[in-house]
Amino acid sequence: MKQIIFWIGLIFFTGICKAQPLHIHPVPAGLVYPMHNDDFTVWVRTSGGDWQDLFEYKVLVDADNPTPASMVEFDFEGKVEVRVRVNNGMIHRVKIRPDNKGITYILQGDLIFFTLDKPSKLSLEINGDKLHNLHIFANALQQEVPAENDPGVMWFGPGIHIPKDQPGNAFHVPSNTVVYLAPGAVIKGKFVCNRVENVWFVGRGMILEPERGFEITFSRNIEIDGITVINPAHYTVYRGEVTGLRINNLKSFSSTGWGDGIDLMSCSDVTINDVFMRNSDDCIAIYAHRWNFYGDARNYSVTNAILWADVAHPIHIGLHGDITNGGNSIENLHFKNIDILEHDEDDRNYQGCIAFSVSDCNWVQDVSFENIHIDDIQEGQLFNLRVLFNEKYSYGPGCGIKDIRFKDIYYNGYGANPSVIEGYSEQESIEDISFENIVINGKRITSLQEGDIRVGNYVKNVTLK
Repeated sequence: MKQIIFWIGLIFFTGICKAQPLHIHPVPAGLVYPMHNDDFTVWVRTSGGDWQDLFEYKVLVDADNPTPASMVEFDFEGKVEVRVRVNNGMIHRVKIRPDNKGITYILQGDLIFFTLDKPSKLSLEINGDKLHNLHIFANALQQEVPAENDPGVMWFGPGIHIPKDQPGNAFHVPSNTVVYLAPGAVIKGKFVCNRVENVWFVGRGMILEPERGFEITFSRNIEIDGITVINPAHYTVYRGEVTGLRINNLKSFSSTGWGDGIDLMSCSDVTINDVFMRNSDDCIAIYAHRWNFYGDARNYSVTNAILWADVAHPIHIGLHGDITNGGNSIENLHFKNIDILEHDEDDRNYQGCIAFSVSDCNWVQDVSFENIHIDDIQEGQLFNLRVLFNEKYSYGPGCGIKDIRFKDIYYNGYGANPSVIEGYSEQESIEDISFENIVINGKRITSLQEGDIRVGNYVKNVTLK
């Protein structure tokens, strides 16, 4: 038996998962017809083993024109072979992204073969079609599985689970709880944590078409690990005044307005790792005060993330704050090893793969971006750093932006509009912005002009090396 030790020292006993090297998730019978997409047929096997058929889920993407894409998911260790049959149309081109994962394939007629030797989150695209693509989530085997009758465990086994006799079509989770979603568990509702602490959501189950996936407010020490959220009406993860938040191996799709991925208001001490967010609004948004949430936002680490914004920003920082009390600080944010697969935004006011829209007297400082790979985007900007007054969402301009560092940024494409750096006034300005090793279409830029980075008014000390 292995122990999970919570942050306050509570101990839950769990069994070590004795799964085979390849684990196929069961599918509840009630989902087979409405949730299947037959654009692809997908099999997986261990080396020399029998091919096992996967269930191809239908997931809607892109709020501009909601379109059914496909998704498969399984767990493994060691090495597996994947076989994909394309069921509709001829194959002229195959692309498996992110490119830097280096996945090579063999094409035989309408079949595509490739091998995986580590957990991966991939998009397989035929003939350049990013809307009807196949998403492949190959998870590591789950090592720790709580027993159904363990104290402090909410256990959801394979099947469809609908909240009953609970307000807001939600499962309300108390403090000191492990919430386990087994492979094949499907939640038709949201999870709510309000004024609680020490909660761990874990497993390989999914949350299907909820209002929100996770609604976490006024809480501390919350973890989400391994869950998939499909097509919420609103945010995937909605957080306000949370301290001590960990998100790992979260997968998300959305196709509606306000369909943000991870939106955090006045949250601090946050770790986000190994996520795949395909959203029709901001994928990751970091704000201060909004609605009834108050306080600064500090100490973020975002690593190994794949972000796909069909609409709006992959990364957005700084829009909301507490202007009535002099604003808030948003600081010590660090992003590393990020793949941005899309950014498509018509409105110039909301462009930027990496965007700072600093309003409401907010002060943003000490933010770094390192090893960021950006694929060709449909429409938008690479960088957008502004102190501004957004009259639609804010009540006044921001106070300033300082000490923002970009290192090892790679862009391959031609869809980007000029990047913008611009302050609001002499007092509400931007200073100390550094760029190091910015590579566009294989060429390291040697000037801001060469990178199409335009520096406007009220900006001091922008460097490139």
